[in-house]
Amino acid sequence: MVDLVQNTIDGLMIGSSYGLLALGFTLIFGVMRRLNLSYGPSVMVGAYLGTLVYVQLAAGPLVVLVVTVLGSVLAGLYVERLCFAPMAAGAGVASMVSSFAIWMQLEQAAVLVLPRHTYPFPPLATADPLAFGPFYLRVDGLIMLACALALSAGVQLLLYRSRVGLALRATINNPVAAHLAGIDVRTAVVFAFALASAVGGIAGYLVLATDQQVTPMFGMWATFKGLIAMMIGGLGSIPGAILGGLVLGVVEANSQWYFGPQVRDLLAYVLLFACLVLRPGGLLGEAPSRQQDTGRRGA
Repeated sequence: MVDLVQNTIDGLMIGSSYGLLALGFTLIFGVMRRLNLSYGPSVMVGAYLGTLVYVQLAAGPLVVLVVTVLGSVLAGLYVERLCFAPMAAGAGVASMVSSFAIWMQLEQAAVLVLPRHTYPFPPLATADPLAFGPFYLRVDGLIMLACALALSAGVQLLLYRSRVGLALRATINNPVAAHLAGIDVRTAVVFAFALASAVGGIAGYLVLATDQQVTPMFGMWATFKGLIAMMIGGLGSIPGAILGGLVLGVVEANSQWYFGPQVRDLLAYVLLFACLVLRPGGLLGEAPSRQQDTGRRGA
């Protein structure tokens, strides 16, 4: 029982980073109803810029965080201009395929700038784990969990307590009606991309600062974890994104302890498959109806 509880605690810590990545995917998917496969590589570009200033200029953690977030935002806007802005309303598949091509481009560009496989990243926390009887809590894990909850609450408040959020929600519900009401839909989409990339940059910094290293595989890892957590939690649901990440983290932590790392990934995909079969819209989301889908294609 002690192992189960400890693994669950550890899973909640790492699952909070999955939730942050899923939050970025949710923002983009909610506004455009399109998948951005370059989301993880965009975060990786920001992380590589952060580790570049850390290695070359001996920058402190705060500077590395700012550079990582700004780099992720710039890379995200680059993807938006190339893969999403030129595409027509019904060109979801074309946008997804083109974002995959940009994924390869960003990954290769990062490898050319920093050709080694592994680079150091400044630690998030150096304090010893906190002991509570037989259980231990990592300080960096607590920071990740607190940031995930705070960011998700902040995004929720932004969407439902501000004029910018009102414009975004109107764009999500009906882009044509939003445009006729005087909302700049193009600006709303760009803002959603920038916000999602900033959230991804923070998530990337927290994960890499916990691991204290960055590799070219981080972009693919971030894309897979964010997508799986989003689909488990619920398409377009902000609380669902965080919940999906926490559930995924708990399942992975316990399955790795009891069955090994190979079975861990298998059980994660089994969980995703079960959610898609039993609840196609995710734990907190709603499955899109045929009528809604037809209305969007017509718009």
